[in-house]
Amino acid sequence: MQGSNGEAQHLSHDERKEAIRLTRQTLNEHGYNSILVIAGTGAQSTRETKKLCMDAHAAGASHALVLTPSTWPHYMSTENILRFHREVADASPIPTMIYNFPTVTAGLDLDSEIISALAGHPNIVGTKLSCGNIGKLHRLTSQFNTATFAVFAGRSDVLVQGLVSGSCGAIPALVNILPKHHARLYALWKEGNIQNAMQLQAEFGHADWAISKVGGIGGIKAIVNKHWGYGGSTVRGPLKSANLDSFAGNSHLDLLETLIAKEKALVL
Repeated sequence: MQGSNGEAQHLSHDERKEAIRLTRQTLNEHGYNSILVIAGTGAQSTRETKKLCMDAHAAGASHALVLTPSTWPHYMSTENILRFHREVADASPIPTMIYNFPTVTAGLDLDSEIISALAGHPNIVGTKLSCGNIGKLHRLTSQFNTATFAVFAGRSDVLVQGLVSGSCGAIPALVNILPKHHARLYALWKEGNIQNAMQLQAEFGHADWAISKVGGIGGIKAIVNKHWGYGGSTVRGPLKSANLDSFAGNSHLDLLETLIAKEKALVL
């Protein structure tokens, strides 16, 4: 939670803590005490990132997902990147994960050598690769046991490709709209039914592209609110809320509506 679609950068410290606390409480109340809560704690300074990790732990998070600071991308040398993540991991009371998402970090894209170096830290236990680079993912999974360093894809359009390459799964935005389809794809993979898994994977590829074309984060929130009845379509500036009516007849929205209809009819 509190990743890019969770608008982490737009929340106050108190709001972040309350969101984590409520999530942990809700899971526990429904008997999901063992479910992990991975909270985004990235910030633009080492000091604030450490504080957010401590806050996340106090609020009930099990892990911290840490973006690399990007206000001054030209100064983020390999040395500075390594020092930042190691200092945060040293101070964090919960295990940390490296969140690599060049789109939201001014183009900073951690390569496999940087991530491999960080994986040796005892409190850095995994990574989320929203860069979509399967070669990078495979280099990491071939070096590390998932029990000590877990590698996740950050996009649904490479879920099966990541699983074939040894990932632990994915932490994607599309799962907010098609949760049962993601569970179905993973079950097909576990069964060894690669042909059917890849047919569903093809739909994910089109759907991941479609959600980027119907208002981005605002569009995802509007679709979730319309079809699943929670949250709202409001986003904080400078982002813009999406009015789904304005996308009427849009081929990308039509595709998503078709898949959502299948989602509602899907029985696991």
